Amino acid sequence: MLGQSISKNSLILAAFALVTAGILATTYQATATRIAAAERKAAQAALLEIVPANRHNNDMLSDTVSLQQPLLTELGLKDSATIHLAYQNGNPVAAIIPSMAPDGYSGDIKMIIGVNADGSVAGVRVLTHKETPGLGDKVDLRKSDWILGFDGKSLSNPNAESWAVKKDGGNFDQFTGATITPRAVVKRVKQTLEFYRKHQQQIFKPTEGE
Repeated sequence: MLGQSISKNSLILAAFALVTAGILATTYQATATRIAAAERKAAQAALLEIVPANRHNNDMLSDTVSLQQPLLTELGLKDSATIHLAYQNGNPVAAIIPSMAPDGYSGDIKMIIGVNADGSVAGVRVLTHKETPGLGDKVDLRKSDWILGFDGKSLSNPNAESWAVKKDGGNFDQFTGATITPRAVVKRVKQTLEFYRKHQQQIFKPTEGE
């Protein structure tokens, strides 16, 4: 009798464990799907801030170019990254290029820089930084509209010598009490435009069948 009782209890426990595992697996899958959808929506929103929906009719999250060495080094990046492309009826509109300034006041400043097909800036957004609150953090659009000052700029507007903060004789404002942070961002945006000019044909390489 004791043996039968133990066997019965073991079977009940095993069945309970299987049911519990099934519930956990189903819950995890549902949660993972929702998280992935939320992350995709957030990524898409960030891209649309730079290249709005009325400027392209492709899926920028899907149309990408993977970056490997030495291109990563040119952009100041340490890990693998992806360029997102915007097209309108198959014609190149803009490339959204990840880039990083390593010389911020408090370290790395990671950003995405939208470059129009003609080489002008579509928009710049800082993704992560460790700059001082109230000073260097003004590179963040949530803190200041300073970053919008790059919109429409190119390597010829202003000229090469003017791609600097005003304290260094350039065209771009610095922050009161903080020059290092905006200096680093201005330098990296210029370098990213130079990267685009150098690799434009590689970035917008025609796909098979075009």
